[in-house]
Amino acid sequence: MRLGFAVKVLGEPGLRSHDSRRWQNGPHLSVSLAYLRDLFAYLERAGISMYRMASQLVPYATHPEMPAFHGQVEECARELAALGEKARALDLRLSFHPSQYVVLNAPDEALAARGMAEVEVQARVLEAMGLGPEAVVVVHVGGLYEGRAAARERFARRAEGLSAAARARLVVENDERAFSLADLLWIHQRTGLRVVFDYLHHLNNPGGMDVAEAALAALRTWPAAQTPKVHFSSPRTEMRLVSQRDPATGRQVEVLRPPLWTQHSDYVNPFEFVAFLRRMEAEGARPFDVMLEAKAKDLALLRLREDLASLAPEWAARVR
Repeated sequence: MRLGFAVKVLGEPGLRSHDSRRWQNGPHLSVSLAYLRDLFAYLERAGISMYRMASQLVPYATHPEMPAFHGQVEECARELAALGEKARALDLRLSFHPSQYVVLNAPDEALAARGMAEVEVQARVLEAMGLGPEAVVVVHVGGLYEGRAAARERFARRAEGLSAAARARLVVENDERAFSLADLLWIHQRTGLRVVFDYLHHLNNPGGMDVAEAALAALRTWPAAQTPKVHFSSPRTEMRLVSQRDPATGRQVEVLRPPLWTQHSDYVNPFEFVAFLRRMEAEGARPFDVMLEAKAKDLALLRLREDLASLAPEWAARVR
């Protein structure tokens, strides 16, 4: 079982995930790939074999008013192929997760088209790197615009409107408020898209399904020759310091508020994680990889390894 983390490295200062310069300074995918090469070297040193690349890896690639940025993937074909070869040599599983502004089921056709263009670009990056079908672009369904049935149908139609290469990379993930695993199974039946199960989102939006029932159903949407993946995070439990206006004085003051259970914690609760793994094994789940969504990023992954070694040594020997 691979353990992975998303985008930002905290364990080695100075590593960057992508070229974050503003358009006036001429950012480019080639710079992002140079950063990514250094990041891959860190992953190799740390023994981490799963990583989510920054959704902004190709800066301004789909901006409608900046066509000069639209050809970066083709311009970097050689560098992408070389980096993909390095990823395969490291047995590194890579993925993308577009930002929340990518909404394929938006009623606004222009907004949906921009989201589809973003998926196409990220799929082209994975193709140019020569990565296998487990390298995916993960999206949420979107909003409950015009009702659940219409929103699901619109997402399915937009997914079917993508290129064959992009459809082959696209997977869909349950969210914490609108679309549960049950909704995603409808989409899978309609489109054939694979499903990524998110543990924390499911706790907040179970859709009438038990954790194991939902996770197993998601795993079954993946072909037998592919290793599925799930997302795992623990809910934030600490108090939040929130800035708000004091009605008496008109000044901004900081007040304590209870935690939001939808938010990710800094680290992964090892007891929850081990309980989930043991439950899945007891239910006969097929092998799967786990993308950790914790604010401490790679530090959370490395700490979880240590926790497994002391709390569940039978699993410590089975993760990488």
